[in-house]
Amino acid sequence: MDRTERFYRIERLLQARRAVPASVLLDDLGVSLATFKRDVQYMRDRLNAPIIWDREAGGYRLAVPEYGPVYELPGLWFSTSELYALVAAHECFAAIDAGVLAAHIGPLKNRIRKILEVSGHSSSDIIQRVRFLPMTKREVEPKFFATIAGALFKRRRIQVEAYSRVRDEVITRIVSPQRLAYYRDNWFLDTWCHLREGLRSFSVDTIRSAIVVDGTALDISEENLDAHFASSYGIFAGEIKNWAILRFSPMRARWVEYEQWHPEQTCEHLDDGGCRLSLPYSDEREILMDILRHGAEVVVEAPESLRELVAAELGKAGDLYRSREERFL
Repeated sequence: MDRTERFYRIERLLQARRAVPASVLLDDLGVSLATFKRDVQYMRDRLNAPIIWDREAGGYRLAVPEYGPVYELPGLWFSTSELYALVAAHECFAAIDAGVLAAHIGPLKNRIRKILEVSGHSSSDIIQRVRFLPMTKREVEPKFFATIAGALFKRRRIQVEAYSRVRDEVITRIVSPQRLAYYRDNWFLDTWCHLREGLRSFSVDTIRSAIVVDGTALDISEENLDAHFASSYGIFAGEIKNWAILRFSPMRARWVEYEQWHPEQTCEHLDDGGCRLSLPYSDEREILMDILRHGAEVVVEAPESLRELVAAELGKAGDLYRSREERFL
């Protein structure tokens, strides 16, 4: 534990008993006598902690401070990643219906609450005041998800029937599952498609049927999986085909300059207060949607094909709003 956490441990031990022997404090903190004495001296001098050695009681205890500011420990808090992980884990456990895991999940939730209270605040207060707001989450059929996850971990091939929203049809494929990915509040299955002899990704909510078939799953190396699924922009993975160069207005740049769209992106601050964002992509579909949500606050500088695609989409949207009869074509 770090020094600030030791301060809280010392205070709790002293509050729990009338006097605490040095040996008990050292065993609990796991530090040397010299380190413990430095901690106590710091708490006395800097935090006005009324810690005294009571010779008759044979230990350290808290006394009533005679002068100086009110004794208060410094606020101990988590990093953004630590707070996210702890509260997200608690939210996930809370969402699980009572079942075969109930006996195991209860202790885990209690453990998370105890870790949260290391901050010096009530765990119930933290959980109540930190919110997670999932967006565009799509429901997944539990029985298919269980089959997919089982085949993934047991390294078995599966036959899936998946609905293609683009073509408005159901396709059937035998695949070797490689990884499950949780992206933008939805599950995706990365696979090796034996019909196409290539890597493919399926949105799990589109899978209408999943059956384990004969055959051990083909294993693709992590390096090749990352090269295909993680190199370009968004969930539409594949070999990088182009780089998008996007110029944002000064107003929108105040947000975009602090956003990570892709690990390999570059962001250049412009003299007018705007910014120029450059990032790789392999498929226009997702980057197109993200560009359109910024409306007139962004201009595609390159490539020309992406610029023309965005202009065409904006043109169709304009025609739709200008027409007296609004309809989707």
